[in-house]
Amino acid sequence: MLKNKVVVVTGAGGGIGRDFALAMAVHGAKVVVNDIGASVAGEGKDAGPAQKVVEEIKAQGGAAVANTDSVAEWESANRIVKTAIDAFGRIDVVVNNAGILRDRFFFNMSVEEWKAVIDVHLNGTFYVSRAAAPYFKSQNSGRYINMTSTSGLIGNFGQANYAAAKLGIAALSKSMAMDMARYQVTSNCIAPFAWSRMIGTIPAETPEQQARVEKLKRMQTAKIAPLAVYLASDTSQEVSGQIFAVRANELFLMSQNRPLRSVHRAEGWTAQTIAEQAIPAMRAQFYALDRSQDVFSWDPI
Repeated sequence: MLKNKVVVVTGAGGGIGRDFALAMAVHGAKVVVNDIGASVAGEGKDAGPAQKVVEEIKAQGGAAVANTDSVAEWESANRIVKTAIDAFGRIDVVVNNAGILRDRFFFNMSVEEWKAVIDVHLNGTFYVSRAAAPYFKSQNSGRYINMTSTSGLIGNFGQANYAAAKLGIAALSKSMAMDMARYQVTSNCIAPFAWSRMIGTIPAETPEQQARVEKLKRMQTAKIAPLAVYLASDTSQEVSGQIFAVRANELFLMSQNRPLRSVHRAEGWTAQTIAEQAIPAMRAQFYALDRSQDVFSWDPI
């Protein structure tokens, strides 16, 4: 499905990104495997993980090159895209998968923890996507695949930075889809459920937490890759601006914000009439403080 396509996958040294890179190569793509080789918290640097994935692809007869630039800075993000141009002469697909975690309850979160996560996830998605945009425009084609999360789409404890970044990515992806549509470029999001190095940081101290972790371990990262391959292919041309979720063998099309309920008064509203009439009328449609696991409460299929 991806013969002669050139794909950049960020954060591809392990987990979901590695599976994306391998699957793209199996389907004929030439792959730029980007990974700085940092810890889950974004600390350190190691060229080994990206190079190892490149060697796996080459061992299967595919074409790939490694890149260890950070997505979190504009200049280095441009070097990621330039690696594709220098190695393969073009770029057709950007998979914005790189990410870190700095989990902390909001009331204890430091400014540095906030900025670090926003820089990698949200700014990184913009930087790499923006760097590829001139090439997509000039060739009148291109695919953006952006990783979001139900932590942002629904909610989770202790992840204000991550949730804000991931919901921001959903909005950014929609804007990219709208602005780039005239150039035949698509942009979509994937919210993955899978056991990975990042998910492995979830606490597992109580019986409830342990049960949740065991459930997550049954959801393989490789299950996410087929959707990414499809969205990278020419067959997905009419699919843009959407948010999908993958949970083992389940595929979901996620909702997007739309008006849910309205009330009106010909004479307008006061604070008192809002309290007495508007809020009681709308209360039945209020959203609870749900977490992702509350909404996806059944075992994965």
